[in-house]
Amino acid sequence: MSDTEQREVNKNKRFRKDKPWDTDDIDQYWKVEKFEPVDNKGGTFLQESSFATLFPKYREKYLREVWGAVTKALEAHGIACMLDLIHGSMSVRTTRKTFDPYIIFKARDLIKLLARGVALGQAVKILDDAVACDIIKIGNIVRNKERFVKRRQRIIGPDGSTLKAIELLTGCYVLVQGNTVSVMGPYKSLKEVRRIVLDCMANIHPIYRIKELMIRRELAKDPKLANESWDRFLPRFRKRNLTSAEKSAKKRAREGEGEGAMPAQTNGVHEEEEEEEREKPKKKTYTPFPPAQQPSKVDLALQSGEYFLKPREKAQREVAKREQEQGEKTRKRKREREEGFVPPKEGREGTVEERRKRRREREAALAGGGGGEQGAEEGERKKKKKKKQKVAEEEE
Repeated sequence: MSDTEQREVNKNKRFRKDKPWDTDDIDQYWKVEKFEPVDNKGGTFLQESSFATLFPKYREKYLREVWGAVTKALEAHGIACMLDLIHGSMSVRTTRKTFDPYIIFKARDLIKLLARGVALGQAVKILDDAVACDIIKIGNIVRNKERFVKRRQRIIGPDGSTLKAIELLTGCYVLVQGNTVSVMGPYKSLKEVRRIVLDCMANIHPIYRIKELMIRRELAKDPKLANESWDRFLPRFRKRNLTSAEKSAKKRAREGEGEGAMPAQTNGVHEEEEEEEREKPKKKTYTPFPPAQQPSKVDLALQSGEYFLKPREKAQREVAKREQEQGEKTRKRKREREEGFVPPKEGREGTVEERRKRRREREAALAGGGGGEQGAEEGERKKKKKKKQKVAEEEE
């Protein structure tokens, strides 16, 4: 058999052909060269292109301070810029000196980053061809305000550790500001950061994606695994949220284990007691008819007569009810405070006759309960002790 017959081809890939140009050094053919003025063969542009963006009020002071540096950075590329403090906007436009047709988009990204809180020193890097940016909107993903703040803080992590890990693994600059996340870096890394941010806002912790990125980074160093699938090395995280069918299956399994693990050495009486304790409440009988409709507030007001009261009478009734509740609570608190001042009950000392009676009862109990000889010996010992006490008192 020939090699072609031995090799089985997947039916989905049978029409694919080898690409002789797809080699390891293909990146050098796709490398973007820097655009110089001599590369612009068409000369000046026929029409002017412009972009504008708004900025928040708190950024006005900073932008006024750095606007000279912004103008200087854009002039090198033939782009004019304007800061409008009255309307709170920034705008960029092409001029007759502009030679790069794509630089206007880079200038647009620059003013967007400045509006979103990125410092000028970092935002100017967007003018480089190898750097791209992405502004991820996260404000409309989570409705609950508290939940939104918690998940946004999860991107940053304790002391910014999670954000630092994302920046180191992806090689991007990430800034979480308000309802947006600004990202700057290479194109491939922007995709990873967007995935991490959106998953985090969908309640998937960033640590899972960070672990996956770390493993991919280590696997990329091994040349033997270049043509193999990495699925067996990547972690697979299961969702903890179970469906109702899965929950009921787990519950039945636990009940079965509990019944199988019952102790065998028990008395019949104890078994019956335990069975009574474990008796489940009786299930309600199924009826195809829906339950009776609950009365509405209007119905209840009609029954009590409040519906026909005037607004002034209703207000008086509410005030009286409130005062009654307050009075009950005040009396209850007063009773609780006075409990600490109530003196405890003191036991009354018995009279001479009561003490003699108790003593005789104790002696009789000792004489009767200790046996014949032992009771007699104890009685004699007590009599001798009493005689000695009487003698001592007479001598005194």
